[in-house]
Amino acid sequence: MTDALDPAARQSFLRLLHAQRVWDTDLPSFDPDGAPPTPHALFLAWFGEAVAAGAAEPHTMSLATVDADGLPDVRTLMLHDVDERGWHFATHSTSAKGGQLAARPYAALGFYWPAQGRQVRVRGPVTACPTAESSADLHARSTGALAAALVGRQSEILDAPADLARASAAAWDRAREEPEAEAPSWTRYAVEPREAEFFQGDARRRHVRLRYRRTADVTTGAGTWERELLWP
Repeated sequence: MTDALDPAARQSFLRLLHAQRVWDTDLPSFDPDGAPPTPHALFLAWFGEAVAAGAAEPHTMSLATVDADGLPDVRTLMLHDVDERGWHFATHSTSAKGGQLAARPYAALGFYWPAQGRQVRVRGPVTACPTAESSADLHARSTGALAAALVGRQSEILDAPADLARASAAAWDRAREEPEAEAPSWTRYAVEPREAEFFQGDARRRHVRLRYRRTADVTTGAGTWERELLWP
């Protein structure tokens, strides 16, 4: 058995790939000298601008973790909040990513808003939020989100689609009848930023990359933010 692609299919793919264009529009400018002192404030501003620009699903992000073999793993999910503790998301603690975070509580996040040529990357330790906060997070969401959480078993092997259909139907019924039903493994997490990078694309490839790094004051132990520009 071989994994080789059909030559004609691959050539068709390459034609499509090379025909794609990047940032075929006017991009916003970004003066890093005017950036706020914390990455949290800049993220809130950029997120608002992404929404105003009509970005599709601007709250989606990539979450990268490390598995038991020390290898990277990544998936796309939704941002739930940003506060002084960091960037928040939620999932089942029993899922693959939940298990990876329990073993190695460190993660990286990536946001991409192509219409503006902007990326945001956040890296840092991950903390599970209190149970009450996780429960409130779950019940602030839609009936469908609650039903999905009640199905559970995320990342487990699915023997047949019919099994999922039955479990989902039962979960939807319960979510409608018991809107306060609990999903014990549902957990909200916060990524505490140790580094946060803001990338503004430029049509002439003179991209602006501003990185915030958290440093500790040797005298007080309080954290401060250092800012630095990176070559594109």
